[in-house]
Amino acid sequence: MTPHLVKGALLLLLAEACFAGIGAIVKFTSATATEAQVVFFRNFFALLLMLPFLFKHGFSLLKTKRWYLHASRALTGIISMYCFFYVLARLPLAQGMLVLLLSPFVVPIIARFWLKERPSRITLAGIVLGFAGVVLALPTPDPNLNIILLVALASAILVAVTKTTIRYMSDTEPAVRIVFYFSLLTAVLSAIPVPFYWQPLNGSVWLAFLGMGVLAAIGQLAMTRAYAIAPASDIGMWTYSSVIFAGAFGYLFWQEPITMSWAAGVLVIFYAGYITTRQRLL
Repeated sequence: MTPHLVKGALLLLLAEACFAGIGAIVKFTSATATEAQVVFFRNFFALLLMLPFLFKHGFSLLKTKRWYLHASRALTGIISMYCFFYVLARLPLAQGMLVLLLSPFVVPIIARFWLKERPSRITLAGIVLGFAGVVLALPTPDPNLNIILLVALASAILVAVTKTTIRYMSDTEPAVRIVFYFSLLTAVLSAIPVPFYWQPLNGSVWLAFLGMGVLAAIGQLAMTRAYAIAPASDIGMWTYSSVIFAGAFGYLFWQEPITMSWAAGVLVIFYAGYITTRQRLL
């Protein structure tokens, strides 16, 4: 048995539930707030929730010799965030979440060349099977949405780079430090365009932003810890689970239909995750 792999998979499931919740909030606020406001307040409230960790650990939490990795992760993370939120505002939630569902397909490729983690044949088969499940689960997008799909693909690649960076730096950087620097740097970077794209917000949007910050902090901590204790190429498949959460939120809040193909795709996705994880448990 390999308990760290099971724990990593469970933490990643929690993270994906939080990220799907963020997607739902982004979709809700996109009708009122600008993308610059959504990105900034997502990072700002997440940073506020990370401040208690700074007080608990002291400024020793900030000591690092790998500032360049924190900076690069923040840069790729915020660009992927803008791309992701742009897509969510223009597609149904389940389709928009395809952005995150593509990243596990890219993570093992990056991990192979950067981290020298060689995925097994079963892992590769599971990745392909999981990707096929995503295609089966989500409706075929409009052919006229090519630009949006290109933005989605760019976001997926950047998310994969971000997740692999976590794995690379986790040998010296604790999860709390990684998440704190990410929250701090993305909050600073995303604050720059806000004055140019500001518009008044109502009370429900402010509450939604606060909820988004809570989910972001929990999701980042869970994801960072997951990739710190388990190889990215082995647990990255569980990112596909966000399709379930996205489908559920889309149905509950926007009455987006749950079809037989969606249900079949979900089963394929979880089977793919099962076979890739089970090979390490035997």
